[in-house]
Amino acid sequence: MTEDSRPDAGQVVVPIASDLDIVAARQRGRLLALDLGYSATEATLIATAISELARNIVLYAKRGEIALNSANDGSRRGIVIVARDDGPGIADVSRVVVGGYSTSGGLGLGLSGVRRLMDEFEIASQLGKGTTVTVKSWKR
Repeated sequence: MTEDSRPDAGQVVVPIASDLDIVAARQRGRLLALDLGYSATEATLIATAISELARNIVLYAKRGEIALNSANDGSRRGIVIVARDDGPGIADVSRVVVGGYSTSGGLGLGLSGVRRLMDEFEIASQLGKGTTVTVKSWKR
C-alpha cells in the first residue's frame, strides 16, 4: 500500500448491482466527504464521481463494488474511491479516459469526467477479467 492510500479510518464497501446501489454509494461517499471536512459543493462533486463509476459497473459489468475510505499522507487528508468489477474489461483504456468515446451510445463523459473531478486517477483493466478504477480527492 502506498503512503498516499494508507487508510486512516474504516473502509466502507458498497456492493453495486442496480440503480438503488448507485444511489446508496453516492450517499455514503457524500457523507464521508462531509465528515472529512469537505464543503457541500466538494462533497457533491465527489458524489458525482462515485455515481459515474457505479453507473459504469451496472452498465458494463452488471455487478461490482465501490470501496470508500479516508486517506492521510501525513500532510493532507482526503478520500479514496475504488470501483471494482469482474466484467468484460476495457479494450482501449487510453481512449475511454480522453472523453467522447462510448460503447453504450452515451456522450462518453463518464470516466473522463471522473478524471477531471478528482485529483488522482488510476485505471487497470484486463479483457475478460474486469476493471479497477482508483481515484483520490485531497482536501484543500
